[in-house]
Order: sequence, then structure tokens, then C-alpha cells
Amino acid sequence: MRVIGRQKLLEAAARDPTLRGRLSAWYKVASTSTWKNLLEVRQTYPAADYVAPFTVFNIKGNRYRLIASIEYSMQLILIKDVLTHAEYDRGRWKE
Repeated sequence: MRVIGRQKLLEAAARDPTLRGRLSAWYKVASTSTWKNLLEVRQTYPAADYVAPFTVFNIKGNRYRLIASIEYSMQLILIKDVLTHAEYDRGRWKE
């Protein structure tokens, strides 16, 4: 899949350097995957969840949430944001 918005990963890692390895690993897996639907995503990331219109990935033991839009037919992932669990719960990312 083609991943757009890698800058969001870099910004999150700059805020919390302990994320660097985990986000890098997520990027490597996602960019080399050919997922066709959420069920295939969940084979790799069982805790991935669909919150329309986004797919939400738990990062670092559920301390962070990576929010992305996935267009399976185009093999495209657009990263919206990487938030702490508390920021995610506030729900502003849905706006």
C-alpha cells in the first residue's frame, strides 16, 4: 500500500521519541501490505478498528492511536493523525 502522511508519524515521534520504533515498524508493515479489507488488516493488527470513515490502530500498548483512511481499491493509506489515548477520547479528530 502507498502511505501518505508519513510526516504525521515523524511529528508524533518527535513529541514522544519512544514511538519512533513502533511507528517505523507500522509504516514498514503497512507500506508493504496489500490489504483488501479490514479483515485482512486485522490478520496483521487484530485490535485495528473501523470508526467511519477511518481505521484506528493501537500503538504502544494502546497508549496511542494512529488514525488513517484506507482506500483498499487504490491500495492507499492516508494518515490523519497519531494521538494519545486521551486526545483520541476527546473526539476532536472526528471533525
